[in-house]
Amino acid sequence: MSLILIIVVVFIVIILLSAAIRIVQEYERGVIFRLGRFVGVRGPGFILLIPFIERMVKIDLRVVTMDVPSQECITLDTVTVKVDAVVYFRVMKPEDAVLNVEQYIRAASLLSQTTLRNVVGQSELEDLLAHRDKVNEKLQTLIDEGTEPWGIKVSMVEVRDVELPDTMKRAMAAQAEAERERRAKIVHAEGEAQAAQKLAEAAKIIATQPSALQLRYLQTLTQIATEKTNTIIFPLPIDLVGPLLRRLDQPKK
Repeated sequence: MSLILIIVVVFIVIILLSAAIRIVQEYERGVIFRLGRFVGVRGPGFILLIPFIERMVKIDLRVVTMDVPSQECITLDTVTVKVDAVVYFRVMKPEDAVLNVEQYIRAASLLSQTTLRNVVGQSELEDLLAHRDKVNEKLQTLIDEGTEPWGIKVSMVEVRDVELPDTMKRAMAAQAEAERERRAKIVHAEGEAQAAQKLAEAAKIIATQPSALQLRYLQTLTQIATEKTNTIIFPLPIDLVGPLLRRLDQPKK
């Protein structure tokens, strides 16, 4: 009989100890409730609870990486896009994450989706593509303000991908091609203008030194000559041909 009593007592002690002893990791905190009333936050380490009177809810304090599902939005300039993002946050006040919201991760996810749609609707397509850092900063500010009563601090929000309709992609590609052609024409025109200026300066120099023109002729011969050719091109100065042409133009007597 005494053996049975000892076994029962040991069994009860094991049950009480299993209900009283808790281990909280370094990255966790325990929110303690006594008869349903909040009494404080404990941890990390060894936690001793009053069995069947106190209850503990563990909260992870590590950074949570949360994907925001792709949202179909209309930008300020009436372009339909699909945008997804990623949110980084962590719990700063475990008691608020338990007392003020039922499921803080789900609540933060839904708030992030709504905020993403609102911010994209207030932004132009150019901001989403070229000034994404401003959109990220605005998203972080708004989401952080909404999650502050839940004890959550949003450290960073990044818009990952902006998916455009096929018609918009084609229109943007055509615009980019036209812009490249415009720049090419401008560069070509600037090159022609600079070349004309240099040629004018060279003509002035050659006009002062007639022998320079003959040297230029000889240099041109070396450039157009090839190894397998039997044709020799020799420039004839105009001042030698001029008198002959004038004699031919004179009427015969």
